[in-house]
Amino acid sequence: QVQLVESGGGLVQAGGSLRLSCAASGSISSINTMNWYRQAPGKQRELVAAFTRAGNTVYANSVKGRFTISRASAKNTVYLQMNSLKPEDTAVYYCNLRLYRSGGAFWNDYWGQGTQVTVSS
Repeated sequence: QVQLVESGGGLVQAGGSLRLSCAASGSISSINTMNWYRQAPGKQRELVAAFTRAGNTVYANSVKGRFTISRASAKNTVYLQMNSLKPEDTAVYYCNLRLYRSGGAFWNDYWGQGTQVTVSS
């Protein structure tokens, strides 16, 4: 059983910074990735930042150059450093853990409960 817990959200002025963290616990396979998504009110959940299985990072165009994803594998923890925040970054941010099986052909996704980020103008 896998559990994810996010922290670090809050209220910040435009131009400010926040650092989100997500800690995973439980039975975690060695083949996995940890990623960040967000969902604004009335909108679909979107990918914000992610690691590929090759170890590369990908970012949504709207956050590229402002956000940085990092991971401490030994502690099953992923971080999202958010700089130069804008009001349009306001959303609930979710940590995602993807566990692979069958040689990587299949996977299961696990999600945290989300942490609210609000950016005021």
